[in-house]
Amino acid sequence: MATAKPAPKPRKKAVPEAESAPSKPKTPKAKAKPAIAEAPPEPKAPPESAAGAKPAQPPFPPFETVLSADQLKMVETLSANLARAAVTAQGAIAEAALRQADRPAALTPDPFHVAPALNEVMGRLAAQPDRLMRAQADLFGQYMDLWQSVARRAAGEEVKPVVAPAAGDKRFNDPDWASNPMFDLMKQSYLLSSNWLNKLVADVDGVDPATKRRVEFFTKMLTDAFSPSNFLISNPAALREVVQTQGESLVKGMENFAADLERGGGQLAISQTDLAKFKVGENVATAPGKVVYQNDILQLLQFNPTTETVCEIPLLIFPPWINKFYILDLRPENSMIRWLTSQGFTVFVASWVNPDRKLADKTFEDYMFEGIYDATQQVMTQCDVDRVNTVGYCIGGTLLSVALAHMAAKGDKRINSATFFAAQQDFAEAGDLLLFTNEEWLQSIEQQMDQAGGFLPSQSMADTFNALRGNDLIWSFFVSNYLMGKEPRPFDLLFWNADQTRMPKALHLFYLRNFYKDNALTTGKLNLGGEHLDLSKVKIPIYVQSSKDDHIAPYRSVYRGAKAFGGPVTFTMAGSGHIAGVINHPDAKKYQHWTNDKLPGDVSEWIAGAQEHPGSWWPHWGAWLKARSGDQVPARDPAKGKLKPLEDAPGSFVLVKS
Repeated sequence: MATAKPAPKPRKKAVPEAESAPSKPKTPKAKAKPAIAEAPPEPKAPPESAAGAKPAQPPFPPFETVLSADQLKMVETLSANLARAAVTAQGAIAEAALRQADRPAALTPDPFHVAPALNEVMGRLAAQPDRLMRAQADLFGQYMDLWQSVARRAAGEEVKPVVAPAAGDKRFNDPDWASNPMFDLMKQSYLLSSNWLNKLVADVDGVDPATKRRVEFFTKMLTDAFSPSNFLISNPAALREVVQTQGESLVKGMENFAADLERGGGQLAISQTDLAKFKVGENVATAPGKVVYQNDILQLLQFNPTTETVCEIPLLIFPPWINKFYILDLRPENSMIRWLTSQGFTVFVASWVNPDRKLADKTFEDYMFEGIYDATQQVMTQCDVDRVNTVGYCIGGTLLSVALAHMAAKGDKRINSATFFAAQQDFAEAGDLLLFTNEEWLQSIEQQMDQAGGFLPSQSMADTFNALRGNDLIWSFFVSNYLMGKEPRPFDLLFWNADQTRMPKALHLFYLRNFYKDNALTTGKLNLGGEHLDLSKVKIPIYVQSSKDDHIAPYRSVYRGAKAFGGPVTFTMAGSGHIAGVINHPDAKKYQHWTNDKLPGDVSEWIAGAQEHPGSWWPHWGAWLKARSGDQVPARDPAKGKLKPLEDAPGSFVLVKS
């Protein structure tokens, strides 16, 4: 009787039959007992619903019956690595929290001082409900288009995206952002929402332009932060890396995260390059030369000549004091210093001090006298000449401009010509850095400097500059270092960018207030060293370089400064941005530059009449400079001049870390 009894599996197949014929007699209980006794026990089926629903499926079978041994090992490894990553992250965060607990409370709950501006913009939006409703209707319409596009794609139809990333946006370069329907939907949803929000703020009227620009900037910071590319669960490249490495990428990423927290003293200092791969004086800043003079704020470097004769009038370069000078001498193949010596110029560079609290009271006037005045005098002494040609890079150029106006007022003719790299004199259109220079922001900076001992920590300035290009300088490294566990690549430019200096309180506050906030130099409001400063009285030849994509010294701002001088001015525009636009060796054959002999009233007119040339602008400047550098004289050995060498280049000031 037991052998004639149906097996458990066929009995389950009979359930639909019972549903179709509910009146069919059931098997007598007397016949079922022997089968139960002789057959293996089976799970009791759940009772059917009144509607005759099918019984629930059996539970998922154990992993060991579904996965192979290799697959089981992979799952175990992945699970262990995810646990390790979580423990590493938790430990790093706990350690950072303990460090932060020992620090003073934050100076303000709104460190960016955006709340008042945001309230004003939101108030204007609330006062225009019709505009807000139209904007909402527009967003809904765009989402309807997106959903229809998704449905058509699911049906097998080829469709164009409703919205695409802006040109140059690298966040969505991975092919899965386009090929995988789920990630494509996330990407387009994010772009629709972020574009809509940023446009909503940008279109608000009746608000002070500076106030609106502040809200625009921080709205973009916010929308950039919430990009799906910045989260592990919604980044296809990061997820793929986790699977392919069985979780090792996430372990490495959390180790990178912990190391950056440790390096930042409890604050996240994202590594942009492998800092251990470079050493100043060994594989960067290697141009041979001597330190021939030193005072409290600078070392004066003279570099070895590479030609038998040189131009009579030497060249003295003032880089920005916020960075180290070796942006001009990263590697031999892109070194401006080496290129200039190869062109027959005697090259001097000011290597600024990395100040501490002992120099907190050094003023802008001190930097003019101990920097520009003293350095030019020492160069004239060393070369036995009565004139020098000068270069001012970025804020070094602003300082040089002030010194030129001061010299013009005094009748001092020691500077024969001046060249400006990405430097500003007029700050009316000074770009996004203007957002950080209202009075509330300046007061916070002053409190921060007082708290630090009279100087602005270098990390503060680094964070500000990184925020100006968040996707490139923050989020791209956040994703690569932490979500994907990649080691930062060795990159000399980013090594230099991380090697920033501190700012003395008196100097920095004067600079921010008088230039960025009040634009005092070109509006005739600046007095320094007992003189009223007027750039229109500067009559020497001026060469001004700008860069098309410079976000720190925008070309429109640089052009306004060029128009402020009273003598002959040559204006040039280079391709690329604040650094790559300046440091572009001719041998690299990269980018392009534009020239125009005229200097019309507006930069758009200058651009309309400009001629484009391939490659670097250096040869154009070199020809201009050589025409203003006098006759040829025997090359000058820095070890044999009137100034006794103190040490070899690059000197000791540049080695001081913040």
